[in-house]
Amino acid sequence: MTPVIQSLLDTDLYKFSMWQTMLHRHPQAQAEYRFVCRNTPAFPLSELLPEVNEQLDHLCSLSFSEDELAYLGALRYIKPDFVDFLRIFRFQRRFVSATADGATLRIVAEGPQVHVMAFEIYVLALVNELYFRRVEAAPSLAEGRRRLEAKVALLEAFGDEPARRHPFEFFDFGVRRRFSRAWHAEVVETFKRRVPQYFKGTSDVRLAQQLDLVPIGTMAHEYLQSYQAFDVRLRDFQRFALENWVQEYRGDLGVALTDVVGMDAFLADFDLYFAKLFDGLRHDSGDPVVWGEKALAHYMKLRIDANTKRLVFSDGLDLPEAFRLHRHFADRVQLGFGIGTNLSNDVGHTPLNIVMKLTRCNGQPVAKLSDSPGKTLCEDETFLAYLRQVFGITA
Repeated sequence: MTPVIQSLLDTDLYKFSMWQTMLHRHPQAQAEYRFVCRNTPAFPLSELLPEVNEQLDHLCSLSFSEDELAYLGALRYIKPDFVDFLRIFRFQRRFVSATADGATLRIVAEGPQVHVMAFEIYVLALVNELYFRRVEAAPSLAEGRRRLEAKVALLEAFGDEPARRHPFEFFDFGVRRRFSRAWHAEVVETFKRRVPQYFKGTSDVRLAQQLDLVPIGTMAHEYLQSYQAFDVRLRDFQRFALENWVQEYRGDLGVALTDVVGMDAFLADFDLYFAKLFDGLRHDSGDPVVWGEKALAHYMKLRIDANTKRLVFSDGLDLPEAFRLHRHFADRVQLGFGIGTNLSNDVGHTPLNIVMKLTRCNGQPVAKLSDSPGKTLCEDETFLAYLRQVFGITA
C-alpha cells in the first residue's frame, strides 16, 4: 500500500484554525461527520472499501513531527497550548468507520469533536486519490499539464488588461478533490514559479511549508453549524460563533463565511461591530455577483469604506469566472479567489463531488441553509423547518 496521506500538515489551514477554537471554547462537544458523494462516479465507490480502510489505518498511525509543529507554532495566531495538544494528538481508529451499503461508500466519524473534526480533509483526499489511481496516469498527467499551461497563458494575457484599483489575486483551495498528492504539488509549484504576481498562497499547510507560500484559510461551515447545538438561543448562534472567533484570534484570520443560513440572515447579524472587526467575507454559494452587491450595500449602509475590506470567492471557480468577478468588483473592494477542483483535478476526467459534513453536534441535528438549493444539508427535516422559521427564510 502506498499511503495517500504522508503528513498531518497535508490538510486545509482552516481545519487548524477551527480546531484551536473548539479546543479552547468547546472542548467537551461531541460530533458526527458523514461522507457524501453528490455526483455519479464512474464505478461504485464501495469498491474502494478495502483500500479506504487500509488508508484509515495508516492515517491513525501518523503524528505531527517536531518540524511540522515548529512551522505551525511560528504562525502568530496558533497558540502554544494548541501546539502542545497536537504534539500528543493521534487519530483514534474507533472514531471513524468505513462500510459499504450496496454501491454506496459510507464513512462516518463520530466522537469528541476535537478528535474527529480533522478527519474530513484527509478522508476526502484519500478517497479521491484511490479513485483516480484506477485511471491511466500518463495520459491524465499529460492532459493536466496541457491544461495547466493554458491556465498560465490565461493569467499572462490577463496582465494586459487595464489596471483596476485592486489587484487580481488567487489561491489554491484544492486539497479535498485533487487528482493526487503529487499532481497537486506540481500545480501549486508551477503557479508559484510562473505567475507569482497573481498566485498568493494555498490552503494546504504542507505545501505552504514546503514551497514557502502563505497558508490561506479561516473558517468553514462546520464551525458556525456547531454553534446551532451549543448553549445559546438558535437565533443567536451566528453572533455567538463570530464573537468566539473574534476573541480567539483578535484581528487575525478575519474573513467570515456567510452562507450557513444564507447571506440575508448572515448580514442581519453582521452588524457594525463585526463589520469593523472582520477583514471581509467569503462567498461559497448562490449567485456571486448578487452576493457581492449585497455585501457592498451592507458596508455602505454601515458607512464603511469597502475598499478597506475583502471579498473572497470560492464556489466552484475557474479562472475565467474569477476574471469576470474581478472586472465587476475590483474598483470597489479588495478581492481574493480560492480555486479548488479546477486547479488540482483538471486532467480530463469528471471529478468526484464529495463532501464530509457535520451532521450532528451534542446529539442534535445541525444544518446548512445554503444560498444554492443543492447545497442545503441536513438529515432532519423537522430541524431544517425550525431553522427556516427562526430566521424567517421562506425559500
